[in-house]
Amino acid sequence: MTRAEILSDIKQAEDEAKGMVIQAQEARSQKVNEAKSEAREILKSAEEEATKYYISEIGKAREESRKEKEKLIKKGYQEAEEIKSKAKKNIPKATKFILTEFERAANA
Repeated sequence: MTRAEILSDIKQAEDEAKGMVIQAQEARSQKVNEAKSEAREILKSAEEEATKYYISEIGKAREESRKEKEKLIKKGYQEAEEIKSKAKKNIPKATKFILTEFERAANA
């Protein structure tokens, strides 16, 4: 091989190497863009799932709170009825006590 042929082969190899580097850079850029796009989709999906979970948990908490409120109100009504019942049982005693005290005061 002559010097010119060797230099030509070297030049051709350099051109091929540059072409491979350019292709590799383009492939890398494409992969990076695809990865970024995929990451955006994953993030979007995760945000949507988080929102759904948040709404679900808030709904559950509200329902639980409503049930607890109903239980407390029911318990309050039951306690009020018990107090009312006990108070009704004491009306005759209270009436008798008041009359007795009134009669004592009137007789004194």
